[in-house]
Amino acid sequence: MSATLKLDDLSAPLRVLRLLTVDFGHLPAPHVHVSPIYPNRLELSFHWGLPGFEAWREALDVAPDAVTYNVQGDGRTQVLRTLVDYAGAELELIGYGDVCAATQTCSTAGAIT
Repeated sequence: MSATLKLDDLSAPLRVLRLLTVDFGHLPAPHVHVSPIYPNRLELSFHWGLPGFEAWREALDVAPDAVTYNVQGDGRTQVLRTLVDYAGAELELIGYGDVCAATQTCSTAGAIT
């Protein structure tokens, strides 16, 4: 990150956001993050379960084996993450969902029932 970074230096991820809005405006709305720390990256995150993440992954034609899986929050939260090049910027998708215990079932939204 540079202290002299200008808004124009974030143009690649902002341009990608504009393209995604036009092409995929029907998909679930993510949290959107652009930062001067990673000036070429657009982050889309989904905090209400994994269906939103999966809808975007499929729409962007990201292969399932390009997704990493981790668990955080003392084993209570599963995290799916992928980083792909898209229209000249890095596009990071992150999905968070509840981890289901063996005796519980999860809805498609990741909520424990």
